[in-house]
Parts: sequence; structure tokens; C-alpha cells
Amino acid sequence: MEEQKYYFKISPENIKGDLLVLPYTGGTDVIYDIDPCCPITAITENTITGTTGVYTGMTYVLSGASGGTSLLTGITIPIMITQTAVDIGYYSVFDGAIIQKDVINNFLFSATTLSPYTYYFYNTSEFELKKFLEVTTYKVDWGDGSTIETITGTAPLSHNYPIGNGQYTIIMTATSPWGISTISKTITVPFTNVPILDPSGNATFTPAGGSWANTSFNYDYIYPYDEGNDINDYYSYNSVSVPFTITGYTQSSVNDLAQYGPKYLLNNGKFKVGIQVTGTSNTVGTYWGPDPNNTYVSYTIEGVDYYDYPDGTTLYVIQSSGFTPDDLVLSALTKNEALINVIDQPEVQTNVLIERGKNSALEFVQRLGEVDNVGDLVKYGYGFFSVEKQ
Repeated sequence: MEEQKYYFKISPENIKGDLLVLPYTGGTDVIYDIDPCCPITAITENTITGTTGVYTGMTYVLSGASGGTSLLTGITIPIMITQTAVDIGYYSVFDGAIIQKDVINNFLFSATTLSPYTYYFYNTSEFELKKFLEVTTYKVDWGDGSTIETITGTAPLSHNYPIGNGQYTIIMTATSPWGISTISKTITVPFTNVPILDPSGNATFTPAGGSWANTSFNYDYIYPYDEGNDINDYYSYNSVSVPFTITGYTQSSVNDLAQYGPKYLLNNGKFKVGIQVTGTSNTVGTYWGPDPNNTYVSYTIEGVDYYDYPDGTTLYVIQSSGFTPDDLVLSALTKNEALINVIDQPEVQTNVLIERGKNSALEFVQRLGEVDNVGDLVKYGYGFFSVEKQ
């Protein structure tokens, strides 16, 4: 796929956040009160004041906020996606192989109703598999004002919370040479075995150096536009219970039901009549054959009825209720990286067998008559003769 590059201009005149509103004092405005029948009776002088917008420099934009942080927090950059389904690649049904979302800094917690004030903490960061995580220090803050603990090894930690109803936020911090990342998850005590509303938590990363130092980036793992998994949210509300008929014209697909076998058992030498078959193109359907008056040939493929007429016209008829829940399958999908730019799963439609025949004992001797020299002997029949070099 051809590489696509997009350039975004980030400069003071394109950033609203660096536009400072400053007061100013202008000159004096003289107002004359004029009476039509009399001389000038009064003169009023007003000093002009107001506010104006002033752009700051990029240095101030990147580090002018509180504590040297950037003013660009919350910046949104639009991205135009021009890829098609072919560029996206093939997605197959989830195979059960699972990995956690964040392998650098993540944890699990658990509790039981028998000890509802005791929570257990498990560091699931893959520091035993990722070599670069050996230089990372992990700590856990239980959220109740107790001492922050340093995490070593994979053994679980336990903590007893104060007796009483409350909510606490467990924060795990990973400090490394390239920055500080934290992940926080909220728990409720005492534990009552109710569903956890946000089991993935909130992740935050703060770079250790560079122009974005001291500027934190945070995100939630669960987004409102991908958390719904109810089929009823996706089908058409215009569907009906009593099907309606859809008709139209198309090209003949009768050869998709062709079969191999003795021709005297097949209609027109290649079709089984009235028996559902899987055709040569892996299509499931039934061939009904010509009507009594030989007006058309009818067949059904995947629930669609086809009528082939002698003039080459093909009419199709199908019953539809619209887009109903029966048309949808709710299943997790996973991307197969080996099938980039492929939108359909590869399939073998026909097994091809090549019969090489049988060789008699004298055939090798007979074929020697076709050989004129040693070179032909070596190259003959793509290695037909076994030649040993000494």
C-alpha cells in the first residue's frame, strides 16, 4: 500500500489557546452636543479603552502553562482516512487467544464477600518478557492514605481497607527513563460481588523530557462508540414480520450448481434435479430444471430463486423482511495480520489431483532411446533418470 503523509500546521495563528486577551487604552474621543438653534453647549471627552487578542510565541505555547506544562492539552487533530475495506485487511472470528491491552503497566484486583474489606493486587505488566521493563520501578497507591508500596516480583499484594462504606482509587505507577505512566481503577468497599463499571481503568503517561515534559496524556480504555454489543442496536427498525417480494434481473448463475458424475444421472449432463448440492463454486442450492412448457429453467441458490429464459434473461425473486436481527452475528473479531489487503478468507474450492501414471520395468530402457548425450540424460523429464556423478 502506498504510504500516505499528512501535514498539520501548528503555529500561533492556528491555535486558539495561545490567543491572550489584553486590555488597552487608546486616545480621547471628543463628543459635541449640538443644539440646532443654539451655539455649542457642551463638549464631552471620553478615553477609549478595550481589549484585544495577542498571539504568543511557540515557546510559550509548549511550556507557558502552570508548572511549565504545555498549553496544547486537549488538542484535537482531524485525520482523514481514505483506506477501503481492502486496505483494512481480513478480520476473522476471535480464536480465544487473548492478551491484555497494556503490557507495560497494568494490574488486576480481586476480593471476596467473605473478607469484603481485603483487596488483592496483581501486577500483570510483562516485565519478565519485555527486557526493557527491567529498568522500570512499580509502585501502588491504595487510595486510602496508607503508605505507597513498591512492587517486586509477581507475588500478589493484599491490603485491608477501613471498615465502612466507601470508594477508593488504586493507582499503579511505573517510573522509567522515558517517563511516568500510571493506571488507576476505582473500587468499592465493602466488596459485594457487583459488576465493576470500569474494570480497565484510566491510563496516564507523562514524558520524562523533551518539549512535552511535564505534560500528561490520559485516556480511557472504554469508549462510548465501541462498548455496545447488543444486536438490537444495529438492525433496521423498518423491518417487518411478513416478508415482501423483491424481484429484478441479473446474470445466470446456473453453472454454479454444476456437478461431476455419470451424465445419464444428471440433467443436461451436469445438474442434479431437486437435490440440494454444493456446486463447483462452493455455492449451496437446488436445481429444479425446465418448467413443463420449457419456458424457463429454475433453480434456487442461497434462498434466492432464479429463472433463466431462452433469450438470455434471468429473473430473480427473493422474500425479505428487511434488515433483521437474524441477519446479524454477534462475535468478537480479530485481525489476521498475515492477510493484509485481503478482504475474504482464502478457501480451496476444488482439490486437484494429478495422475502421473504407472511405470513398467522396461520403460526406463525404452526412454533411453530418446537420449542422445549425457546432458540430455541429466535433464530428461525433470530428473526422470537418477544420475550419480563420480
